[in-house]
Amino acid sequence: MRRTVVITGASSGIGAEAAVQLARRGDHVVLIGRSPRKLSAVVDRIRADSGSTPDSHVCDFAVLDDLRRTGATIAAAYEVIDVLANNAGIIAKQNTSTVDGHDLTIQVNHLAPFLLSSLLLERVTAAPAGRIITTSSAAHTRGWLDPDDLDFRRRRWSRWRAYADSKQANILFTTELTWRLRHTVVVATCFHPGLVRSDFGDSTGLFRLVKRLSPVGFVSPSQGASTLVQLATTDDGRSIPGAYLDSGRLSRPTSRAVDPDLAERLWKVSAELTAG
Repeated sequence: MRRTVVITGASSGIGAEAAVQLARRGDHVVLIGRSPRKLSAVVDRIRADSGSTPDSHVCDFAVLDDLRRTGATIAAAYEVIDVLANNAGIIAKQNTSTVDGHDLTIQVNHLAPFLLSSLLLERVTAAPAGRIITTSSAAHTRGWLDPDDLDFRRRRWSRWRAYADSKQANILFTTELTWRLRHTVVVATCFHPGLVRSDFGDSTGLFRLVKRLSPVGFVSPSQGASTLVQLATTDDGRSIPGAYLDSGRLSRPTSRAVDPDLAERLWKVSAELTAG
């Protein structure tokens, strides 16, 4: 049976590579990305590689109304979504607020996937073995997320602090989602893809320099995508609800990232901030 897989951040990097690999396996992939040009190139690549034509949607996660429209369109197009891969992410170069009034990194990396998951959850729950996969990062270990100050109104902002908080939020989201889905067939997981040689993080000069001068330890986008594909296709993606994988292996996140009280608080705040 052909599955439907929705992938965000699919216009480049590990999102594009995962889309190619999953289409090659026979899945119908639905791509979401911000760049029309890059998204079109991925569609052409998948068509040439697998003979199938994916659906694609241009969407800016920095605008929640744009995401609401995209989510509604996808929900109307598919009665069943087998896999939702929340993969889109950024490291903001500057302390920037979105049109919705939120920190840019927190919105794109956490609030947007939280909202999209809510919009598509009914469709994923309708699948015989639904999966929700979120791309986190080992950077979560440096996060100290405060649900009452997600937008850094009281705390000092830095690009890496915001990024670490957002990646910790990804795991907390998975933790609480797992609890809320405990009576369904849907399994939520998250993962760290490794340090990937892509254009991700190129807005920060230090990260770009490290990739250029010290490439040892970095993996290709295809290799980085392998854990996403692993969670989307194998028993690893269903055997341990709430699992966190690091470069393909089961790993243990920090205790704060799986704190059930903190996860519940974050969920409640996120629901309030994304209510349309």
